Amino acid sequence: MAATIRNILLSFLLVLLSSSLRATSPPPQEEGQVNVAFVASLIHQSCDGTADFDYCSSRLRTECNRPDQPGPACVLRAAAQGAINEALSAIETMARLADASHTLRERTALEDCVELLGFSVDELGQSLDKMVWLNSREYSTRHEADLLSWLSAALGNQDTCLEGFDGTDGRLRHLFRGTLHEVTQLVSNVMALYKTLRSIMPHPPPERENGTESGGASDLPPWMSPEETELLHSNRHGMHVDAVVAADGTGGFRSIAEAVDNAPSHSPKRYVIFVKKGVYRENVELKKKKANIMLVGEGMGATIVTGNRNFLEGWTTFRTATFAVSGHGFIARDMTFRNTAGPLGQQAVALRVDSDRSAFFRCSIEGYQDTLYAHSLRHFYRECHIHGTVDFIFGNGQAVFQNCKIFARRPLPFQKITVTAQGRKERNQNTGFSIHDSFVYTTTYPTYLGRPWKAFSRVVFMQSYLGSGVQPAGWLEWAGNFALNTLFYGEYMNYGPGSDISGRVRWSGYHVIRDSAVAAFFTVRRFIGGLSWLPTTGVPFEADLIK
Repeated sequence: MAATIRNILLSFLLVLLSSSLRATSPPPQEEGQVNVAFVASLIHQSCDGTADFDYCSSRLRTECNRPDQPGPACVLRAAAQGAINEALSAIETMARLADASHTLRERTALEDCVELLGFSVDELGQSLDKMVWLNSREYSTRHEADLLSWLSAALGNQDTCLEGFDGTDGRLRHLFRGTLHEVTQLVSNVMALYKTLRSIMPHPPPERENGTESGGASDLPPWMSPEETELLHSNRHGMHVDAVVAADGTGGFRSIAEAVDNAPSHSPKRYVIFVKKGVYRENVELKKKKANIMLVGEGMGATIVTGNRNFLEGWTTFRTATFAVSGHGFIARDMTFRNTAGPLGQQAVALRVDSDRSAFFRCSIEGYQDTLYAHSLRHFYRECHIHGTVDFIFGNGQAVFQNCKIFARRPLPFQKITVTAQGRKERNQNTGFSIHDSFVYTTTYPTYLGRPWKAFSRVVFMQSYLGSGVQPAGWLEWAGNFALNTLFYGEYMNYGPGSDISGRVRWSGYHVIRDSAVAAFFTVRRFIGGLSWLPTTGVPFEADLIK
């Protein structure tokens, strides 16, 4: 009842504030009273559910009651800074516990947590910078898309940290579960607070778009010059390259990891690494500081990066990846990323992606369980081959797969093939998977399009071929009724023997999409804002639905 009353009061305050903003000349005293009350309600929302509500609200009042920091936007920025401070405190806690780990999985999980919390700090910091534009006339849909993508990523990192302790005795997880929950709660509150503020602010104007055709022109990001764009569109053999990798010693480096380590950190310009054909048996990690790197191979099946780390041997799922990329603006083309652990290795990732605005073109991603970990942020996959069995496209990224071929492999006897396991945990996150104009090739083994890993799991298949192995129900439960009413699974104009929707699940979260306007939300143009960054990658794409 108390919560209901608070919600009614908040709605009433929003109406009052909205009215005061629209009024031409509101009485100064009344406007000030409304503003004070509204700011107080925002502070309450920012601290709701935190371990020390009084401390949190007191800090925000102190920050936002100064004459130089007035207004609701200050609460949002102060709340984001509070989340950053809590994440930094959690990192210190992790560092102190390093000597308490006794197994490979515990040590790796602690390392994962430090890195993942570092991701959250970085993403919250970027969000904080973007909030400066909130009251500006230049605030646009692009600013908003960036802000929501970064906050969505920061919200999920703590869960990945805790999941790394699966298979341990749980003692370390118990020690810092509380502080990780606090970080997650604070980020969640920031997202909810932003949504509240956006409901009363004028919507930003849409970005100007110079081109609407496939691969059309667009404004260049600051790290990409017109000359570099021309090179990226050219044939790879005529492209300027900064480093050459060759397993036979004919290049500057024998391993991809060496070439990446020697690449500049925080590069404002594209750095191109050409990888000659061959098999590279290594685990490669491109950290956050390795930005704007492009990896060019000699074709799927010709340039192969392969490893066999797996969960059964003691690695965390996060760290099993043969190839992991976190630096923003990454591009890979004509490569194969492979994990050879096989179905008995359980979780064994071939490719993990935390790189914002990253693109993969003509790449083969091969494994069994958990093949492609689209962990966070915005990705685009074009003409890629993805092989696997259980949850083999998973994570909480914001990704579009276009003109890709998805191959279901033979599972273990007790397993069911599930193509996706998307991990959106809150309604305010803008994450999800869109499989568009693609092909799902199945075996004789029952195949399902997806199952809900987290409560608000979101996946759509649009204008795609579905093979005969796709079961009439189409989708699979995760555990009983979990998430069936909160997920969003959709199908739009698919074809092929597995596309018959008459026997599909009857969950309230499942949707047969019949309106093209709804389907258009999940296109390159709308879902990942592709027109603002994909043209500069040299990767072809369709911005909209196929006519």
